[in-house]
Amino acid sequence: MDGNGRWATGRGLPRIAGHRAGAEALRRIVEAAPDCGIGMLTVYAFSSDNWRRPQMEVDALMALLACYLVRETPRCVANGVRMSIIGRRDRLPESLRDSIDEAERKTRQCDLLHLRLAIDYSARDAIVSASNNAAGEHMTRDRFEELLGEGRPVDILIRTGGEQRLSDFLLWECAYAELIFSNCMWPDFSPADLQRALRQYAHRERRFGAIPQPPASRHEHWLR
Repeated sequence: MDGNGRWATGRGLPRIAGHRAGAEALRRIVEAAPDCGIGMLTVYAFSSDNWRRPQMEVDALMALLACYLVRETPRCVANGVRMSIIGRRDRLPESLRDSIDEAERKTRQCDLLHLRLAIDYSARDAIVSASNNAAGEHMTRDRFEELLGEGRPVDILIRTGGEQRLSDFLLWECAYAELIFSNCMWPDFSPADLQRALRQYAHRERRFGAIPQPPASRHEHWLR
């Protein structure tokens, strides 16, 4: 969810206004996702590197995240949206940890959409942690994915705000993700933008390292 701060600065507003607008954009996308055939949506809310930002902005973001969880939990329950958080929790304010626990508890049985918020998240840290937990264990890809948590291979990664990098987000899970880069700032990202990205994804040829099989009739002709 990139571009919140730049969106606000370009309008002469404080950066936190952009983050608030970004939270509203997230609500719109979450509401639209099930109708687009999306079953799991993971969004990067706060990276482990974001602690480097000015303390005033970090504090405002923590308060906004807690407020978002409190406000959106009833809406998620009503609409069948399960919320869970990936990332570290030990560095988060107690009020935010309490909001996380409450949101996860109340939405646990929802099954229309699984919304995962990455907060204090680093894919590299997640991989290191999974490796440490595997100590001495014979490792397979499936087992390693279990140690990483509830994630599954990412089909499509949409990067907004004109950025064209992964920024330490779901590095293992994005091994064969289709990448779509949008110049749209996140607060302006709409359900129509989501549908446009999905149409672009639908026209991609996903080979996973293999060679596409030719149509059956052509294949038979080659065998003659």
